[in-house]
Amino acid sequence: MMEQHELKPPVGARRKRKRVGRGDGSGHGTYSGRGCKGQKARSGGGVRLGFEGGQLPLIKRLPRKRGFVNIFRTEYNVVNVGELNVFPPNADVTPKELFEKGLIKSLKQPVKILGEGEIDRPLTIRANKFSASAEKKIIAAGGSVEGI
Repeated sequence: MMEQHELKPPVGARRKRKRVGRGDGSGHGTYSGRGCKGQKARSGGGVRLGFEGGQLPLIKRLPRKRGFVNIFRTEYNVVNVGELNVFPPNADVTPKELFEKGLIKSLKQPVKILGEGEIDRPLTIRANKFSASAEKKIIAAGGSVEGI
């Protein structure tokens, strides 16, 4: 049986550190493996990722690789119909009530009701937008929807 103090890595698993700039006899003297002069030979030299020497880089030449963010996008507070079961039957549900129950984080953004889950009580819901499936489920439960 092998003892813990007898363990050692397999041959070739550990390599000696390359000691550059320690004389020509070492094989890594004079230029220390950096070639002759130039930006890559200097300390701290080299270029950033994607830099092509001033030529317009590939990432800027191809629009489909870059992405796009629509600054005019409307961000909605989303609430699923399954979460509306916290309200008593025949209640009036407005963004203010949703905020008080903690279903939405802020009143600054418009509210959209989505159709995930099931609703088992009639509610009058006032919101900015409704998905088609949410509207169907609310009306099927005997409730009504009103746009703001």
